[in-house]
Amino acid sequence: MGLTHVTTQLSNLGKTETPFEAEFLVDTGAIDCMAPSCGLIKAGITVEGKDSYELADGTIIEYPYGFARVSLMGSETVVQVIFGSDDCEPLLGVVALENIGIGVDPVSKTLKRMSAKPLK
Repeated sequence: MGLTHVTTQLSNLGKTETPFEAEFLVDTGAIDCMAPSCGLIKAGITVEGKDSYELADGTIIEYPYGFARVSLMGSETVVQVIFGSDDCEPLLGVVALENIGIGVDPVSKTLKRMSAKPLK
């Protein structure tokens, strides 16, 4: 898939702080979302644990993660979000997309809302 970006907001579960908002790269190869640590902390999202992630080059690295409310295209869900380096590009993983019911059209490289979420 080519490069597709979508404006996305991440906020803490209680929505008590100003959310982190940015253009996120839609990454269908990533399970979780990732955003700069400084933006997540400012939004009041806290570290809940650490997990190992495999990068595109095969390197395995441990990142802290937390839980965030994700808002995009008029919908919202809660997902695990990785605390990336302060200069990392924000990534939108497939769990957030699938939870909201959004698919990626590989031909037009656009996001499309599914008429219904598959339950089969």
